[in-house]
Amino acid sequence: MVVSMTGFGRSQKSASQFSVSIELKAVNHRFSEFQIRMPRQLLHLEDKLKKKIGEYIHRGRIEGYVTIEGDGMISRHVQVDWALLDEYYQYITKIKDRYAIDYGVTVQDLLRDELIAIEEKDAGNAEIEEIILSAMEEACIQLLEMRKMEGAELEKELIQHLDGLAVRVNAVKKAAPKVVQYYQERLTKQMSSFLEGQLDEARILSEVAVFADKADISEELTRLFSHINQFTRALQEKERIGRKLDFIIQEMNREVNTIGSKANDASIASEVVEMKSLLEKMKEQVQNIE
Repeated sequence: MVVSMTGFGRSQKSASQFSVSIELKAVNHRFSEFQIRMPRQLLHLEDKLKKKIGEYIHRGRIEGYVTIEGDGMISRHVQVDWALLDEYYQYITKIKDRYAIDYGVTVQDLLRDELIAIEEKDAGNAEIEEIILSAMEEACIQLLEMRKMEGAELEKELIQHLDGLAVRVNAVKKAAPKVVQYYQERLTKQMSSFLEGQLDEARILSEVAVFADKADISEELTRLFSHINQFTRALQEKERIGRKLDFIIQEMNREVNTIGSKANDASIASEVVEMKSLLEKMKEQVQNIE
């Protein structure tokens, strides 16, 4: 089954005191990579959220954004470093006495960030975790559906290119036997002209046999047809097929390059150019398949 690696999913859920919004953006990647941005007081949920994503997405780079609004999910506490505050007060008093400064220490003097801070913590509401995980699952389902829809379009294009490739391969198969025949005719004509009609048939046949062996592309064509069939069957498999399709295209490219180097014929060379163009298009599309 063809599933694209790009897509978008969004979910929003509300409770009595707060609302949760989650967005997921997916792009292609060689492996699976999940990054989630969320309020720091909820970082303890990161592993659970990544595990939830992993239930639906198996390859690609996922960027998640978790936004929470409302009351009830954060508790704030004043955190005072009393030891440092005492020492700070003593130094202010010493400075005042030492330099005879007529100035009283006020509370405002002691309200410094390094002495007194407001600490934010998750309120520990079990409902928050439940709703966030539920919203994440909903966003993952939307993302997966979009990836499947894009995958269906990719499959149509791949089949179209694959059919075009098969047509080109058949054209090369038909043209291949004529290459040796044309070479024999050309060699006979050249030798006849050079030797003024006195031909050495054995020499010609020997040269043609050597050329035929070097220009033989039957094995490459057989393997190329086999790879096309393998690619077609892989498109119907239920498992993740991106890497498999990528490997098959590499093998098809290898056979096409060999055909281009062995077949000494203009028409075959033209077909090879078209085949390489189709394979390049297929490779770009396969790079986006899970």
